[in-house]
Amino acid sequence: MARYRDLMWGSMIVTLMGLLMSLAPIGAEAVDWTAMTSGTTNHLFGVWGSSGSDVFAVGQNGTILHYDGSTWTAMTSGTKDTLNGVWGSAGSDVFAVSDTGAILHYDGSAWKAIDSGTQNTLYGVWGSAGKDVFVVGDWGTILHYDGSVWKAMDSSSTQPLYRVWGSSGSDAFVVGRFGTVRHYDGSKWTEMNSGISNQLNGVWGSAGSDVFATDVFGTVIHYDGSKWTVIIQAVIKAGTINQLNGVWWSSGSDVFAVGQNGRIFHDDGSKWTEMASGTKTHLFGVWGSSGSDVFATGQGGTILHYTK
Repeated sequence: MARYRDLMWGSMIVTLMGLLMSLAPIGAEAVDWTAMTSGTTNHLFGVWGSSGSDVFAVGQNGTILHYDGSTWTAMTSGTKDTLNGVWGSAGSDVFAVSDTGAILHYDGSAWKAIDSGTQNTLYGVWGSAGKDVFVVGDWGTILHYDGSVWKAMDSSSTQPLYRVWGSSGSDAFVVGRFGTVRHYDGSKWTEMNSGISNQLNGVWGSAGSDVFATDVFGTVIHYDGSKWTVIIQAVIKAGTINQLNGVWWSSGSDVFAVGQNGRIFHDDGSKWTEMASGTKTHLFGVWGSSGSDVFATGQGGTILHYTK
């Protein structure tokens, strides 16, 4: 729950500051996000799949759900820890990370705990392959898995790191509190200037020179291979709690971001548009098999599905 508390703390800042709506062209897009039956009331913080009919969602109390293309089913995780992130190289090679430093692995038949070597809260997981996986968490924690053991890496940061993504195992990005961004070139992690000082909650991209990150105030920043720039100012109405928590790309011109109060934004390559989600519950995770098959997860077991 540590990351959730951080997010809610950031939300209160937003409310107090009474930020105005961005001047970027954001309107209401009439689309069809459908609420799915998850079978749980636990918050769902992460979602990932190998395809649109092989999707995993993770969250509170060790909750792991699996979608087979028709139904979400609870899986036995073997833990009551809050699970914050999930990623896999295939449907039979999936990793989930927890509030207690635990890492779970699914081999296609069962989830089993792996010794991570830390008790720090872990928030995000991503890899270029099943034998090249990165995990990030509190106190600047970055762990790397080579297919055999998890080893701590020097992040040169003590800030909580919330998400990780890369174009390859030698071109990876992590984001965290106070605008923290670190880049890995295959040998070491170095600090990048994000241009903002707010908490960054999400990072994803289509290439190492086309990376997006979202912050606690709904700001979207972009990395073009040389520098980070703000491409959308805070997308938050005055007096409301609407931070962005997760972001996912189908391509550089097909981007989805989700956040508080059910807000979902879509970028078609020319402008960001607010989508009609049909819910006011907070959304934390987003992933899709394509830009026309996208899943969002959130508070109280919320799962939304977008198709077109």
